[in-house]
Amino acid sequence: MLPDASSFSAIVDDAFYFILFISVIFFVGIVATMIFFVVRYHHTRNKTVENIEGNLTLEIVWTVIPTILVMFMFYYGFIGYRDMRTPPEDAMKIKVTARKWSWTFTYENGYQAAELKVPKGRAVKAEIESEDVIHSFYIPAFRVKQDAVPGRDTFLWFNATETGTFDILCTEYCGDRHSYMLSTVEVLPGKQFDNWYAGTSGQQVTEGADLSALGEKLVTLKGCTACHSLDGTPRISRSFKGLFGMTETVLTQGKERQIVVDEEYLIRSIKEPDADKVKEFASIPMPPQNLTDDEIKAIVEYLKQSK
Repeated sequence: MLPDASSFSAIVDDAFYFILFISVIFFVGIVATMIFFVVRYHHTRNKTVENIEGNLTLEIVWTVIPTILVMFMFYYGFIGYRDMRTPPEDAMKIKVTARKWSWTFTYENGYQAAELKVPKGRAVKAEIESEDVIHSFYIPAFRVKQDAVPGRDTFLWFNATETGTFDILCTEYCGDRHSYMLSTVEVLPGKQFDNWYAGTSGQQVTEGADLSALGEKLVTLKGCTACHSLDGTPRISRSFKGLFGMTETVLTQGKERQIVVDEEYLIRSIKEPDADKVKEFASIPMPPQNLTDDEIKAIVEYLKQSK
């Protein structure tokens, strides 16, 4: 059973179990009636077929009762839907960016992370966008889900009622590594969250910053690790470990040539991923990236240090 970790858990579960209960009752009743009719009106028992023109009472009953039940289901579901589509005015806003195959969470102070942290007992509005294809942002323990559609802003909101760490999934098939598009949401007590949030800031590259450490954070944050591992293990593209200095065969405007992976090549490959595609992975598209020159510099510095 999924944990009841948000204020929506009860109403969603109640609607689900009510519909399930009605469905089971009707299923059992219909199957039992079919079996009764098969036995009771078997041709060996009824040599002469009766001519039944209709039964107005039965027709009214089997129309009115299902209609009442369906309308009740609609009303019960609509009440929950109305609440789920009406976030409080003071809800904390977090931008959720989906891309192949990762999530990025951007807080109001500019801080970005690959995992979500939220306070217990406070409304949180997730403003959802996609950079490439349709994804779907789903937190099972919170009973909330919303598609991320390119070119369209969508949202959902929730109020977490239990502390702990819960799964975030993508429930819209989005390519080869769809099932790896995972993250987590950690629900912290209010004061603990406030202390954590006070220590966060955006990932600006400041003078004296550790570029390699920032670059390592960025390759995870921007979804690079969906295709490239950091420790040498194989994925659908080359691992970042030991990449700098390698000799690769690339396709440049359809022609093969040998190159050494240096700083110039890395910068060009990030900005123009189709310019010099490694022959071995030429069929694998690189999702578009929105990186500043400083961020690219940090990533390149990390790759240079990743031996």
